[in-house]
Amino acid sequence: MKILHICSEMYPLIKTGGLADVMGALPYAQQEMGNDVRVLLPYYPQVREKLGETVEVATLGTFAGVVTLRFAQFNGLGVYVIDAPHLFDRRLPYYDDNYQDYMDNYKRFALLGYLGAQIAEGLDHWWGRVEVLHAHDWQGGLACAYLKSWHSPVKSVFTIHNIAYTGRFQAYHLPELGLPWEFFHPNGLEFYGEMSYLKAGLYFADRITTVSPTYAQEITEEIAGAGMHGLLQIRQAEGRLKGILNGVDEAVWNPETDGNIIAPYRANYMHGKAKNKAELQRQFGLPEDKDALLFVMVTRLTEQKGADFLLANIDQMMQYNVQLVVLGSGAPELEQALRDSAARYPHKIGVKIGYDEALSHQIIAGGDVILVPSRFEPCGLTQLYGLKYGTLPLVRQTGGLADTVNDSHKESIENRTATGFVFRYPDPQDFLEAVMRSINLWKKNKLWSSVRQNALAQDFGWGKVAQQYQSLYQEIV
Repeated sequence: MKILHICSEMYPLIKTGGLADVMGALPYAQQEMGNDVRVLLPYYPQVREKLGETVEVATLGTFAGVVTLRFAQFNGLGVYVIDAPHLFDRRLPYYDDNYQDYMDNYKRFALLGYLGAQIAEGLDHWWGRVEVLHAHDWQGGLACAYLKSWHSPVKSVFTIHNIAYTGRFQAYHLPELGLPWEFFHPNGLEFYGEMSYLKAGLYFADRITTVSPTYAQEITEEIAGAGMHGLLQIRQAEGRLKGILNGVDEAVWNPETDGNIIAPYRANYMHGKAKNKAELQRQFGLPEDKDALLFVMVTRLTEQKGADFLLANIDQMMQYNVQLVVLGSGAPELEQALRDSAARYPHKIGVKIGYDEALSHQIIAGGDVILVPSRFEPCGLTQLYGLKYGTLPLVRQTGGLADTVNDSHKESIENRTATGFVFRYPDPQDFLEAVMRSINLWKKNKLWSSVRQNALAQDFGWGKVAQQYQSLYQEIV
């Protein structure tokens, strides 16, 4: 089957979040099943540096100016890139250094969808028409609209990685983008007087997926649906909405083979984990205390991710023999609050503002508990990495977090299903209660080791995920 993925980032070429990790793994897993898979993404400077030699497929005059479509093989996978320096030659993919969205984002990602649809239709005559175009998040959503406007036989799948980002732009841009005015309608692109690229995917795609079963249900409800819940209720009733849980790329996230950590380890030989903890404590200037419960957090510092729950409870947590390491960036006020906390507790808290892929591996390998207290979380990959590395996740009961982490209590520990700590309500007090349960379990070495072994035994391989997508594609082709 010929499959084209359209996305705005792909690890390791360019990454700002979990979408990149998915796109760095799912196409390869699909290819291993015998499919002919390619990916389209913008030719950002970071992509240019890492992709290697490309060949020109076509140079086109478009609504976004003259652009060149290029092609390369990257680690055995075919990758198309949109070479348009006036649109994509920028240090950050979506916004400037002041976190202000680029004014021409409507044009930049309309072009991504437009060229995706063109490739699907056979623009690269050496590859020909594809069977499934798979678009990801709002940045790829217009591809589904272009296919419908051209009455294309190509089938489309649209995946929501985070419905909170709807890709809203002024309606007067519609004719400029080569789409008909009749698409600007509640049964189309129109969303509260503007056009939404995310809604284009939801309305025009043949199937909609999201990245966990629980999130697929949550987004049909007003509280989590970002205004799209009514349309998603219809899609659910039609059988066109499905939750498929993301996986973990074992070539990247595996404590037995990870070159980013100081010492490898595995479930039946855990000495390396202790070495990674000591190294992490050393790197952040903390006492090398094996008895201290080391909480870690690798995250975007936003309200969604629940960093404020942690900040509200830091003073109480620090009364115990615990340490905390945080890697992340985001809201300036959250960044500063973490710096202030580290200044108050220099021997208990280490903070690095920013993102460092290699360091994130060392943090997850060296931690005892990884904090993922999100208000909402479509899937979450961080908690999966924690399970893989025996770093017990502490999560809120939402989205993919609810689907992947089992709470530790008397019954679940006894029947060996416990894998972490779960709290239900999005408030600091409920978060603190889960923290206290983790501190209490830490004091019981045998029980802690038992739960950690359960975590390490979990299987979230991409092969199972790829098979579910294969079945979905076969339904529509």
